[in-house]
Formats: sequence, C-alpha cells, structure tokens
Amino acid sequence: MSIDPRRLINSSFGVGLALWLGRTMPNKAGKRLARAAADWIATHHKWEMVRAVRANRWVVSGETLQGAELDRAVNATFRHTADSLFTLYHYFQNIEAMLTLIDVDPFTNELLHRPKYEKRGLMLVGLHQGNFDFMVQGAGLLGWEALFLTLPELPGGYQLQYDIRRRTGMNLVPASRSGIRQTLEYLRAGGLAVTGMDRPENGLSFRPLFFNRPSALPVHYIALALKAKVPVMVGCSHFGPDGKYHITFSEPIEMQPHADHKQEILMNAETILKVAEGYVRQAPEQWEMTFPVWPEALDQVSG
Repeated sequence: MSIDPRRLINSSFGVGLALWLGRTMPNKAGKRLARAAADWIATHHKWEMVRAVRANRWVVSGETLQGAELDRAVNATFRHTADSLFTLYHYFQNIEAMLTLIDVDPFTNELLHRPKYEKRGLMLVGLHQGNFDFMVQGAGLLGWEALFLTLPELPGGYQLQYDIRRRTGMNLVPASRSGIRQTLEYLRAGGLAVTGMDRPENGLSFRPLFFNRPSALPVHYIALALKAKVPVMVGCSHFGPDGKYHITFSEPIEMQPHADHKQEILMNAETILKVAEGYVRQAPEQWEMTFPVWPEALDQVSG
C-alpha cells in the first residue's frame, strides 16, 4: 500500500508541531531541518505525494524529464515547499517581519487597497506557486477586503489551518452550496473573491487542458465569473534571489460567451490556465502542488 505522509503533515499533531518548530527554531536551523526532511521524503518514489510531484514535474517539462534529472527536479520542489512551510509558521505572527519578505509593486498595492465594493466585482484565482499561504495570510494581516472561497472545512490539522487563517483577518467561506451562493452575491455587489485554481479534484465532469493535457483541475471560479459577469485575474508569487516573494497578477481577463455551456466553461478555463502555465514555467520548482493534476500521468512517468 502506498504511503501518504500528508496525513501526518496535515493532522492536528503535524500542524501543531510545525507551529511549535516555526516559533522556537532560528530561521537558518529551521530551514536546514525542513530541507533534510524534504530530501528524505523525495527519495520515497512510491509514496502518493512523491508520485504526484514526479508526475506533475514530468508533464510541466513537456514529458522530457526522466531518471536522475527528474529526481533532482522533484527534490527541488520538495525543498522549496519545505522552505515555504517553515517560513509561513516562522513569520505568521510577526506582520512586520513578514512584510519585509514580500515585494509589493504599485499594481499589487492598488489591488490590496481596493475598496470592499466597487462598481464591478472581481474574481482572483491563485496558483500554489512561491508560497501561496504566506501571500494570502500576509494580505489578511494587511486588512485586505476580500472573500476567500476555500475547500469545505475538514477535521484535524485542516481545521487548525483554517483557524490560523481566520486569526489573520481572512474572511473564509467554505465551497458548499451556501458558500457558492454567498460568493456569487458578493461578486455581484462589487466585491473581490479569491480562490485557489490548481488543486485537483476527483470525479469532475470538466477536464480543461493544462500544459496540453486534460487536467483534473476545478472550474468553479469560471462558472462564478460567468454568472456574476466579472473578469478573472490570475495571481501567484515567486521567490527571488533577493530572498523576497514577488507577487504577480495578470490583467483582468473578461469571460467570453458561447452558445454551448460546456464549451463556454472549457474555453474560458483554458484561457485562464494558459496564463497560469506561463507563471509555472518561470519557476517550475516553486509550483507547490503535491496532488496529481494529471492522474493518468501517475502510471506513465518512470518511478
């Protein structure tokens, strides 16, 4: 049976331990420990999380990475993810220190200080690139007026993670039927709604192309944007050589109508995903997606 270390990492014990380590360990020592753990995890090719990262990195490379080259790519992704997690838990209670690590350009600053309601709403979708949680929690601490549509609340460590996010000022709404309705009303009133775009789900009826392969990525944000008649922006961060996370946002992308509803959803989703592809290509080792975006690729990439 394949082992999935996410069960421990996302358990109450795992998140609690990460919080304690982040609070008590010096930055350099904590990152050394995090990278050592990442190196160890990356060697376990049969673990579900490792198989997912191997498949994701293989597809993003154009299905060219293999052997030792793929091993190094996977290890780089786990090291970056470990660094991100330690940074998140090390700084999340210290807004002044957190802000020194975030590069906020004029365009980003304008979006962060957007009024709660404008004449027209806006749907912002985020890639798990750079350090997704660090960015959104930093925005919450800055008082960002936005509604964050999340996964339905889960027990254990997930619940603790949500509690942490709420303490930073984030207005969280689980993606239930009532949550979707609330988000739609918020958008129609001129609000800014934020959600992730690259965590795959099982059993979806749509399989939008991402890196030229049918993916298991959600399209709920497209349906919301179409119903609310608002544009979509893609956002992510990249960790630069200057030691800072640089936030990037696309221009607002208008949704295009189509007589066939399924084609309308797919066409607009693939437009958004094409923008996301460009961001992932800039630093593929920083794409922190440890779930299989292309499930079929799990059995196609070499172990």
